[in-house]
Amino acid sequence: MTHAQSNSGQQRAALQRQIWAIANDVRGAVDGWDFKQYVLGTLFYRFISENFALYIESGDDSVNYAEFSDNHEVLALIKDDAIKTKGYFIYPSQLFCNVAANANTNESLNTDLAKIFAQIEASANGYPSEQDIKGLFADFDTTSNRLGNTVKDKNQRLAHVLNGVAKLDFGDLHSGDFEENQIDLFGDAYEFLISNYAANAGKSGGEFFTPQHVSKLIAQLAMHKQTSVNKIYDPAAGSGSLLLQAKKHFDAHIIEDGFFGQEINHTTYNLARMNMFLHNINYDKFNIQLGNTLENPHFMDDKPFDAIVSNPPYSVKWKGSDDPTLINDERFAPAGVLAPKSKADFAFVLHALSYLSAKGRAAIVCFPGIFYRGGAEQKIRKYLVDNNYVETVISVAPNLFFGTTIAVTILVLAKNKKDTNTQFIDASGLFKKGTNTNLLTDEHIEHIMQVFDSKKNIDHFARSVPLEELSNNDYNLSVSSYIEAKDTREVIDITTLNAELKTTVANIDKLRQEIDAIVLEIEGAEVQGIEVEGQK
Repeated sequence: MTHAQSNSGQQRAALQRQIWAIANDVRGAVDGWDFKQYVLGTLFYRFISENFALYIESGDDSVNYAEFSDNHEVLALIKDDAIKTKGYFIYPSQLFCNVAANANTNESLNTDLAKIFAQIEASANGYPSEQDIKGLFADFDTTSNRLGNTVKDKNQRLAHVLNGVAKLDFGDLHSGDFEENQIDLFGDAYEFLISNYAANAGKSGGEFFTPQHVSKLIAQLAMHKQTSVNKIYDPAAGSGSLLLQAKKHFDAHIIEDGFFGQEINHTTYNLARMNMFLHNINYDKFNIQLGNTLENPHFMDDKPFDAIVSNPPYSVKWKGSDDPTLINDERFAPAGVLAPKSKADFAFVLHALSYLSAKGRAAIVCFPGIFYRGGAEQKIRKYLVDNNYVETVISVAPNLFFGTTIAVTILVLAKNKKDTNTQFIDASGLFKKGTNTNLLTDEHIEHIMQVFDSKKNIDHFARSVPLEELSNNDYNLSVSSYIEAKDTREVIDITTLNAELKTTVANIDKLRQEIDAIVLEIEGAEVQGIEVEGQK
């Protein structure tokens, strides 16, 4: 590790301690989960303000955009180009630094913020970025009673949040570090906050955030040995953590046409779009849409995708057979059967498969029950196996995710397999104990990826199974059906055990004889004592 890496690591750790302390401090008695939009939204507001100011200043140290007046003559000249490039426009008075500087004394802070957010969003109207900017601040409700019962209380709480985020040290804005900082402090701080909120939110947290260590494995599986991918897609995008792992793990240029995702929850959809901006992915390089992926899918015209990553909700209900048109849907029709109405898991799998390119891979986190249950799920497994789409099935350790302790399974789909074998990997023993959840280390991920790549058979860990064997086993795809668990019981040598027993029995007999002798001696002494007493 270099000195610079050490310093950046220390900087990141210090920033994370600081931001979580601020997040807990500013929320007061409000539940952290309910308050997260204000901290995350303020961090986003600061980021886009500083990012926009840097763009306007263009590296000229003599220019300080924050000191401009809103009617400065140059603004009218550059506004159009700025919106086309950045996707939005922020006037100097609307910049985070200027609003935060006067927050403590501004008696109309809550309404001023609402106007600023509305104007930033409206600046994109009529431009290509309109849909990417629209509603970004919808969950930052400055009139909410969560902030306080009176306007004064609300303003005080908002000022507290603004001042707290203003104190965070992301380096000198004008030193060049802002864009060059390798660890991407803004995006990293945002992910850290989301992760902590998710960890403290139980099941609801797990539904919108996949821990980074698991995301890293899924991203590597989906993009393995692809020197470039046209675009990457997540049909259940959550806050975008899986998509962003692909950016973190690979050179940015390997993903040619950007990041695509669909999310059903409105608040989480906004978090995902903010997350893209905070990782410096411009509006023209991402497309996150709101809606029900199974019933109202987006991106049908953007297919196919070379890389698909997903951690869809486990065993959720969906329309299924209640909608007669779905069996003719191009995503589900090839399998000839719909996923059960009470368990939509395979509907997400088939959806992903239909969006996958001929050279690509999809890596999907799945509930383990879908790999061995009968009925429609068995028929879908048969379709997947007979058409040679299942490359690998990986069982991982329990308690890796927020909100659930179950040991999930990762399904890797591909349309360009070189043989008809299906690989099974039992990685359930690879984990490091964490405070609340277990963790996959980089060494664990590297080990899984090496075996995934080699397709070697390794006792008790990995096996490539012929199609015929899967067919004879009713298309059961449970890892435990093909990989024998290592017997960790102690091996006992019967001959040695008998010899030890013989010695033990002899010792017991000897001990009994010694005890009998002692007893006789005691009884003899007692009799003698009675006789002496009688003679007296």
